[in-house]
Parts: sequence; C-alpha cells; structure tokens
Amino acid sequence: MLRLYKTPALLRRLLPGYTWLREEQGKVLYLTFDDGPIPEVTPWVLEQLAHYKAQATFFAVGDNLVKYQGIAEQILAQRHRLANHTHNHLRGWETSLEHYLDNVQQCQQELERLNPNAAQPKLFRPPYGRITPKQAAALRPTYELVMWDVLTNDYDRSLSPEKCLREAIRCTQSGSIIVFHDSLKAQRNMQYALPRFLDHFTAQGYTFQTL
Repeated sequence: MLRLYKTPALLRRLLPGYTWLREEQGKVLYLTFDDGPIPEVTPWVLEQLAHYKAQATFFAVGDNLVKYQGIAEQILAQRHRLANHTHNHLRGWETSLEHYLDNVQQCQQELERLNPNAAQPKLFRPPYGRITPKQAAALRPTYELVMWDVLTNDYDRSLSPEKCLREAIRCTQSGSIIVFHDSLKAQRNMQYALPRFLDHFTAQGYTFQTL
C-alpha cells in the first residue's frame, strides 16, 4: 500500500494557493490535530503538549465543538489554536458548493462563539484534503487554506506505531506543518508516536508553535 508521508514539492508547486509549510528561520515546527475534540483522546493530547511546553493548532469538527465544549475551552485555555474543519467532516469532492460553504460557516460560527477574539486570518483545512477548485476559490478570500508538509498516517490501522513515528521524524524539517489526529481511529498510533515525536524534536532544540 502506497502511503505519502511527505507532500511532494511538485504538488506544492501545482497547488500554490494553499499553505503546505511555513518558510522559517530557525527550528520551528507546527503540530496540527484533525477531527476532534473528543473526550477519549483530546485531553490526553493536551497533557502531552503541556509536558513539552508545545503549542498546536486543532482543526476541529464543529459538531464536536458543540458536543464537547468544555474540551474546546480547555484547548483555548492552554493557548492552543482552534481552526475550521467543517461542521460535519464533509468530503468536498462529494458535496455541493452551497452545502459545503454552509457547513464551513456553521463550524466558524461555533469557533467564534467560543473565541470571539480569535487571531486572523481564519484557518480552514478540508477533511481528507479533498476540496474542489470552486470550493477553494469561494473560501480563499476569507480563509487561509492549510494543508500539510508531513502526514503521519496515524489513522491507518494497518500501519505499525513504530513506522508511524519513524516516518514522521524522517519527513519533518524546520517549518513543517505536521498532521496528527485526535480521533479514536488514530488513537493507537498517535498515542505511541506523539510523545516520542515531541521528545525527539524538543531534544534537538525545536519549538512547537500555533499557525
């Protein structure tokens, strides 16, 4: 099975209207977590981040923000950033433009209710990385469309935790935007890889910042 851990430079050049990584001076990395927050996983992630004094960006599903508002508030209280991942984790390729935009707006309303003074620009990551050109064009005036430089594939249950960690470390460089998932599907691999990933790069003098 072919898995892409590192976004190819050619793809970044072909799709320049998206944020794939940050061009940084110095040792800075950007951890992101998709699909939460949920009580089974997200509080544990927050504990790991606090232990390593790391900041992260959580691309949250709006419906989870409604159901688990207390966890969302905990994310903000620990100075992490919440960002938009649609309200119902929609597949852009399979969703009409109008419905997709409405769903993004529904999530954004929850984000702004939780944090009226959120930093700008607004951040959006399409679930599964799948978004049509029309959807992207409609969102781009309002949102920074954030993709990734490193995809850990932690959600792939056929992937061993050890390989998940090894490939994530191998592909990461200064300025990388790294995707983990605070989801049940990813829990096994993520809970193995995340603390070891944090430990590895913290020991090398890297800092972890929000987008």
